[in-house]
Parts: sequence; C-alpha cells; structure tokens
Amino acid sequence: MTPASPILEVNHVSRIYPTAAGPLTVLHEASFALAAGESLALVGPSGSGKTTLLGLCAGLDQPTTGTVTLAGRVLAGLDEDARARVRNETTGFVFQNFQLIPSLTALENVLVPLELRGLRGADARRQAEASAKALLERVGLGARLDHYPVQLSGGEQQRVALARAFVTDPSILFCDEPTGNLDGATAALVTELIFGLNREKGTTLVLVTHDAELAKRCGRVLRLRGGEIMTAAN
Repeated sequence: MTPASPILEVNHVSRIYPTAAGPLTVLHEASFALAAGESLALVGPSGSGKTTLLGLCAGLDQPTTGTVTLAGRVLAGLDEDARARVRNETTGFVFQNFQLIPSLTALENVLVPLELRGLRGADARRQAEASAKALLERVGLGARLDHYPVQLSGGEQQRVALARAFVTDPSILFCDEPTGNLDGATAALVTELIFGLNREKGTTLVLVTHDAELAKRCGRVLRLRGGEIMTAAN
C-alpha cells in the first residue's frame, strides 16, 4: 500500500528580511513533514522563529527560499487570493488575541468562515447556523449566541474562536499561543477543548506555545532556537 502524502510538508524553508544593517534571517532551512491526524508543538524562546514558521506553514507569508506544501497544494507561486482560498478550504486558526470581529455576535463570528465559502440559499444558511450553534454548544456557549465580544470574558472569546476554527471541518488547525492570554483554570479548559475537538474531528494540529505542559499533549515537538530547528521529539 502506498503511504499517504503528508498533509503538511516543509522543505528547506528560510525567511530573510532586508534591513538597514543587512539581511536578517529569522528562519533558516526548516524541514519537516506532518501526517494527517498528527499533533505538533513548536516551542522555543521568544524570537526563535516559531510564529514565523507557523505563518509560513499556513500560507500567511511566503518563504524567501524553500517550499511549503499544504494539503497537497504547493504554496509557492500562488498569489494572496489563491493562498486565501487554500486556507479557507483546509485550515482553521486560533490566535492568542482571539481575533474576533467586535461588531459581530458570537454566532456571527463563528459563521464568518462559512460565509466566505459562500452560502447559497436559505437551506445553506440554516445548515450553517445549525453547525455554528452546535459548536458553540459544544464549547459551553450555547446561551451566549447573541453576545458581542466585549460582553464575553477572555476565555469565552477564545472558545468562540475555537468554534469558528472548527466550523469548516478543517484538515489542519493552526494555533498561535492559544492559552497565552488566559489564566490557569481557563487555559486548562481551552486546552481540553482544543484536544477534544481535535480528536473528534480527526484534525491535524500545529501549535506554537511557551507552555511545556501544553506541548507535552502533542505527539511531536519541534524545538527552535535562533531560527533553526534544534531537536525533534516524539
């Protein structure tokens, strides 16, 4: 049997920025592959290149050299619109600062990725709303559908962000310090939701974290320092 292709493949990826003092390399020759259903933590000190690598994996930025293949699509050469379509079709995102739209309710925020795909007709709208409501129920916010972000605590906002990330049934979930702005008890709840939903949906997970306990929950860990992958552990 032919092995399945990796859902994420990073080959000799570097990111170099021009500065007045000369080229600044923030990521150097990173390579790894991730199979469907795996979980990976990117760890290391601040400035080690973790978030840069995450952004390159998700097609939020383009590498200076090297290639990223996401869900079978080589991102090199795609313009921003094409990369955005790949992200919308295959990925979910959870950020440290939640990134909710303040003028939208919790339900409306969760619906945004589905609306970007295009909801044609009343039936599609009803199905989308049912999916969004079910996920908000799953994260314990079934009674807060009509609340705006300003009316929600940080932990509640992050749970809305989780529901939004999973509403499209993504193949891969990218998390950037998902518990970084939360207190210990709330962070533990959000962590359980991330891994619980990940198991239920069979989603691949890539997360950036400074939290050693959170990293231990992942099947693999990549440690970065100075823009280079230093160790890879299972």
